[in-house]
Amino acid sequence: MPETPLKLAVIIGSVRGGRFGTTVANWFVGQAEKHGDVQVDVIDLLDYPLPLQMPAFGEDPDAATADVRARLSARLLDAEAFAVVTPEYNHTLPASLKNTIDWFMEEWTAKPVGLISYGGMGGGLRASEHLRQVFAEVHATTVRDMISFHNAWGSFEKDGEPISPEGSEGAAKSLLDQLVWWGDALREARAKHPYGQ
Repeated sequence: MPETPLKLAVIIGSVRGGRFGTTVANWFVGQAEKHGDVQVDVIDLLDYPLPLQMPAFGEDPDAATADVRARLSARLLDAEAFAVVTPEYNHTLPASLKNTIDWFMEEWTAKPVGLISYGGMGGGLRASEHLRQVFAEVHATTVRDMISFHNAWGSFEKDGEPISPEGSEGAAKSLLDQLVWWGDALREARAKHPYGQ
């Protein structure tokens, strides 16, 4: 258990109309708050519309994009761990989420990432497995355990609570335990010796 709560950013990765990600994210935030070792910041990518076209290396983005980037960068830098809520689109992660990851580097570096996926029969597992590869490239560490909601739209009550909470609550605790352990260890490591130096 860390001496001070771990700053955990919960990222809603889909920006599609009618998305289900907010339901899953709100449930997970409730689990994180019950856990007690984290301070939660919910980051909805819908609030940070970064363009797909990035500036050339060495060039600055336009003023509006620079503002969005700076505001999101500040929140990502402040986070000590991430929980990413993602659907699966065409056997992979949403473009909005991949684009956001690509806009940043040091914000992710040497921090743990927990994966929470949802979808149809596959439960978003392929999106999560692709995210493991992407986060490794930006020097983030995905934790072993994850949460996956199969046929998610039928897995939650109208109040946003899972129909079968026993399994999902246990999975959330396991994921949060690992995020807290890795987050505390990496926080201490970054303080002793900045990553890559």
